Amino acid sequence: MSDLREAALSSKAWPFEEARKLLKRYQGKPPEKGYVLFETGYGPSGLPHIGTFGEVSRTTMVRRAFEIISDIPTRLICFSDDLDGMRKVPGNVPNAESLTEHLQRPLTSVPDPFGEYESFGHHNNAMLRRFLDTFGFEYEFYSATEFYKAGKFDEVLLRAAERYDEVMKVMLKSLREERAATYSIFLPIHPDTGRVMYVPMKHVDAKAGTITFDDEDGKEMTLPVTGGNVKLQWKPDFGARWAALGVDFEMYGKDHSTNTPIYDRICEILGGKKPEHFTYELFLDENGQKISKTSGNGVSIDEWLTYASTESLTYFMYQKPKTAKRMHFDVIPKAVDEYHQQLRAYATQDVAARLNNPVFHIHGHNVPASDMVVPFSMLLNLASVSGAEDKGQLWGFIQRYAPEASAEANPQLDEAAGFAVRYYNDFVKPNKVFRAASDVERAALEDLSARLQAWEGGLDAEELQSMVFAVGKEHGFEPLRDWFKALYEVLLGASQGPRFGGFIALYGVEETVALIGSALAGDLA
Repeated sequence: MSDLREAALSSKAWPFEEARKLLKRYQGKPPEKGYVLFETGYGPSGLPHIGTFGEVSRTTMVRRAFEIISDIPTRLICFSDDLDGMRKVPGNVPNAESLTEHLQRPLTSVPDPFGEYESFGHHNNAMLRRFLDTFGFEYEFYSATEFYKAGKFDEVLLRAAERYDEVMKVMLKSLREERAATYSIFLPIHPDTGRVMYVPMKHVDAKAGTITFDDEDGKEMTLPVTGGNVKLQWKPDFGARWAALGVDFEMYGKDHSTNTPIYDRICEILGGKKPEHFTYELFLDENGQKISKTSGNGVSIDEWLTYASTESLTYFMYQKPKTAKRMHFDVIPKAVDEYHQQLRAYATQDVAARLNNPVFHIHGHNVPASDMVVPFSMLLNLASVSGAEDKGQLWGFIQRYAPEASAEANPQLDEAAGFAVRYYNDFVKPNKVFRAASDVERAALEDLSARLQAWEGGLDAEELQSMVFAVGKEHGFEPLRDWFKALYEVLLGASQGPRFGGFIALYGVEETVALIGSALAGDLA
């Protein structure tokens, strides 16, 4: 056994913990179908969002971990529930009023309001695939419409008709009395109107494989459950899909967790083996509210990528998936700097430590080196004091601090400089609040200015940090963090900031003296 596999079998990184459950599922032997199947599912009623990214990126991490500890082949299917009826007209599409007449029709039967694809469902599927391809995910795309109509669900649908009462018994336990009175696991698609119908069944003929019901106008109809004439309600569909495909692993949000026993039992009734599942906690906005794509709170994919790299977002997704996390703009700088800290650490780690490092689960065996000679948080503060409007202004400071650095040699840093200017102007600048120094703080700042004017130690960040530290200590700041907080609030207009010695080294000794002078003269507050 290789050192890598041996280390992976004992790694405490959560993707390896999930991968080992999968390995145990087959006791090291391939399943009959010859591969282990990972799945993610989507309701294509809208565009892909941050949860979509999180689900696929995290599932990919588990898949990669499994491929290290096992030689069993793997597949990842992204399944689109595009046979679902359109329950309401989206508010963010052109010609929305033209869609009203198509309510309750499958999304793949609704005209594309953008006029680009065969249907609205096809449009959203194309957006999903473009989204996944942009991030380089390896997957196979499945459409529910094609899956049902091609007969790939037929065997399980016939079994559902045969075991209708058993499946209904599972579902009825979870429903209120009023809902249970008219509920059916089968949703017929009207052959004339094309609408998905929520109607009770009059008869289910297991032998013939048909259902009989009255349509919305009271007309009795009989349809075969096969061939795309009927779809399953979403909870039975979950379990039926697991059974039909032989799904081995699927993850979903905590809001699904109460339904897990339902999905599992229906999968088993329909002849499948329930998969391993992983329930992740939901993302919250800055106020602690669940992020919703309809309300638009929190941070979207596009918004994050306006201010930071894809890798920083993937790093954020990796961290503690079973802990609810606030996802708002303030977390972006921290995620960027922590990601690069882990990149630097990876270069010196042994095999076991590397497998516990988030960057391994982001990049696999192709972990890049970090060229960020200046932290993102420092770039933000540099943008703040220099009032930078473009990244070129930051490079003047960066190259004085690190003469060997350049946009060509340090592409990550160059990209981050552009992000920092954008982030500063959109978030930091509008919220900067300077305050005047107290008498004690003024005396300390004057002392710091005098020492900097006499400084002959060059731009050594650690030596400058020691000098700043000594000033605070000699002026009686207790705890010492109050001194640094004063520096941030008086000089930078923020409640927190970088290691100040590093900031001086980057911004410049003379420039910092001038900044202190402006603050003490009342020009900033």
